[in-house]
Amino acid sequence: MRNTAKITTAVLAVGALTLGLTACGNDDNKTGAGADPSKPLVVAASSVPHAEILGFVKDELAAKEDLKLEVKEFADYVTPNTATQSGEVGANYFQHKPYLDDFNKKNKTTIVPVVTVHLEPLGLYSKKVDKLADLKEGATVALPNDTTNEARALRLLEQNGLIKLKPGTGNEATPKDIAENPKKLTFKELEAAAVPRALGDVDAAVINGNYAVQTKLSPKNDSLVLESAENNPYGNFLAVKEGSEKDPRVVKLAKLLTTPEVKKFIADKYDGSVIPAF
Repeated sequence: MRNTAKITTAVLAVGALTLGLTACGNDDNKTGAGADPSKPLVVAASSVPHAEILGFVKDELAAKEDLKLEVKEFADYVTPNTATQSGEVGANYFQHKPYLDDFNKKNKTTIVPVVTVHLEPLGLYSKKVDKLADLKEGATVALPNDTTNEARALRLLEQNGLIKLKPGTGNEATPKDIAENPKKLTFKELEAAAVPRALGDVDAAVINGNYAVQTKLSPKNDSLVLESAENNPYGNFLAVKEGSEKDPRVVKLAKLLTTPEVKKFIADKYDGSVIPAF
């Protein structure tokens, strides 16, 4: 990944958790043909909304499918995939397909989607202006710096007339790929989890939906502009290491994550800030 952000306390805690999982012995978390279906399925997840949705499944639905579920929360977008690849966890739930495709390509991992559950619309936020038109010339805009989410953020700005990208720009776009920038915006590239914390220090920021909700921002009510849900390729899904798709525990969880009960939970709890995608 193109990510040189400073290591935060949260990420250090993630490292300690990963070491803890390794030290506890990986036998309980094996995936694929060697998996023991009597053991809990350990799922790595971002805290909001992923771990909350999994928590609802664990508390309200898992028993009827005789599914033992353990949720491990992670603060970054890297460790859930590396832990899934190594077998330290049996599955993860935090990412979309363009991000996973890029991660697999760059890290030679073999993680695959199982079932798409929800969409978190990306939004542009500001504490300094109330309307997009009020964003001044020379304004500084913070962006998530992981490859696909930065391109996604730039595309959101393009769709709303702030910039124009070079023809043919794809999922690896950076500010260097901007062809037209009429407001002469400057860009501050940050690790995605750090963008909300920088909101008060910049003129505007493009924030991932899960981090917006986690920091008490409402994508539906607080954003200057919001990504459309229609034909959106950025749905978040349950994922596993290739070969683990038929693990009985994974099959059960995929079924439960796409039930009417989960759809209602998402709609009621997040009020349009998180949207069911099934």
